[in-house]
Amino acid sequence: MYIPPAFRDDDKECLRATIRAALLANFVTVTAEGPLATPLPLFLDESEGEHGVIYGHLAKANPQCRVPPLGDGLAIFMGPDAYVTPAWYATKRETGKVVPTWNYVAVHAYGPVEFFEDAGRLLDVVNRLTDHHEGERASPWAVSDAPPDFVQAQLRGIVGLRMPITRLEGKRKMSQNRNAADRAGVAAGLAASERASDRDVAALIPK
Repeated sequence: MYIPPAFRDDDKECLRATIRAALLANFVTVTAEGPLATPLPLFLDESEGEHGVIYGHLAKANPQCRVPPLGDGLAIFMGPDAYVTPAWYATKRETGKVVPTWNYVAVHAYGPVEFFEDAGRLLDVVNRLTDHHEGERASPWAVSDAPPDFVQAQLRGIVGLRMPITRLEGKRKMSQNRNAADRAGVAAGLAASERASDRDVAALIPK
């Protein structure tokens, strides 16, 4: 990922928070057949290793879990993002020398990829992933709510994914390269938006 110095995020807790908050990631591998990518819900186990371990699962019919990766895999996690119109910049009124851009938060996690089919490990991943997404619901659903034979049949249709993180890259592009007046204009414009994600970005723009 190209990261100009102004946008680099090296705060490990911020990076992990972005991973935890992401509801869907893109899992990418490079293979002899070309690059393969799958949108996946993934979770981070922070208790393993220096940077943690990414877990998830793919459909067994997905060719990505059958073609050996060449080198590390890549999991892409996106945080809040928003379009930025030049109309919000004070500089537009002063010189007109402005262009549109996009503000966003992104984390790239790299590491060796392991695919597995062991039923016990798969059940653990499915349970943890379900608990991660159901935990804040008033009446959370649990895997154990489904009949055991049905669960076992579902497990036979998936392949587990484990990726120990060896390298993390973080990018927080929030108008840091603009002057204070331009940043204030962007924050005000996004804060007035009807889109919740725009308002989330407005809160991240430095004063």
